[in-house]
Amino acid sequence: MIPLIKNTFLHELETKKALAKFILQAEKLSLGPECSTFEKQFAAYQHTNEAILFNSGGSANLALIQSLKNLALLKDGSKMGFSALTWSTNVMPIIQMNMIPVPIDIDVKTLNVSSDTLLERLESETLDALFLTNALGFTGDLPYIQKICKQNDIILIEDNCESLGTELQEGKAGNFGLAATFSFFVAHHMSTIEGGMVTTKNRELAEMLRIVRANGWDRNLDTPQQTNIRTKFGIESEFDAKYTFYDLGYNLRPTEITGFLGQYQIQYLEECINIREKNYLTVEQEVKDNPDLITPEHDHLTRLSNFAIPVICQTPDLRKKYVARFSSSDIEVRPMIAGNIQRQPFYTKYIHKIFDLPSTEFIHTCGFYCGNYPELSRDNLKSIRNCLKK
Repeated sequence: MIPLIKNTFLHELETKKALAKFILQAEKLSLGPECSTFEKQFAAYQHTNEAILFNSGGSANLALIQSLKNLALLKDGSKMGFSALTWSTNVMPIIQMNMIPVPIDIDVKTLNVSSDTLLERLESETLDALFLTNALGFTGDLPYIQKICKQNDIILIEDNCESLGTELQEGKAGNFGLAATFSFFVAHHMSTIEGGMVTTKNRELAEMLRIVRANGWDRNLDTPQQTNIRTKFGIESEFDAKYTFYDLGYNLRPTEITGFLGQYQIQYLEECINIREKNYLTVEQEVKDNPDLITPEHDHLTRLSNFAIPVICQTPDLRKKYVARFSSSDIEVRPMIAGNIQRQPFYTKYIHKIFDLPSTEFIHTCGFYCGNYPELSRDNLKSIRNCLKK
């Protein structure tokens, strides 16, 4: 069988040995210097100023939206646009924060929101923020989306959990908005088992993210930040500061195991991305030669850090045919992320305004994907290609 993922880590044996040694020697395993070191390494890799580590990508999404609300950049009733083809944890925090989710249709050609679909939504809706999902390693035309957001005073944030390493001529995916989130779950480009990150160039937002991550207190701020916030709220002693909570937060802290694994795996990140891109381009040729299938466009990308291999069929009946072909070949497949999010039970329970999303609905009924990872062998790739033939 060709599973959706094969190993927890790239270079799994070496990583597990190093992890075992680290655990035996570590003085503490709760949030500490290993996490801080990984944050600095990841910020440098992403070419940004601040990186804040969390216990999952979903937690990173939750903390980011809570932080924007704590800073009064968003509030109850704010309208937040989001990519309609996305994951549950991109939308749930919008609802949980008492904001109004507004789905933005995607472009079938890129699997992502485009400047055209954003402008179309803005004809009828005024947005306070936009939460983009850069899906499966692909992106929309991010520079134009960024420009539209600036012109309309829309706070732009990116979920780059599936596109770590993807690049446009104008820069890395994840660097086009105020902040971006990343996931280090086992299926992603690099694994810390569970783990996530928020990156930003905004120091005030980074400070609030660290407050939100740790119950609302200041324990993980640097000394000048602690001094400022304690002075602001009249906290006069270190004793009182220990249990002072400044704003709404959660316990979303990672462990030192997460920080250690992040440092260890980031050394293999470029290798992983290169192999994923090569795998995808190898398989893509079969898609281009098959009129039953639609080939995603990525000419605007200078680097495609593919997360999984999308299969977009021309009709729902063709999807049934190709899903059956993959399954009979023992190749594990999944729906295209969460499909049209408006079809999800949690969404219809809480949100009653439903938008017309023709392209997202098309992907919901006609798309699926299989795994892409460095451990795929030549025979594995041949099997996938055979399934994609006419």
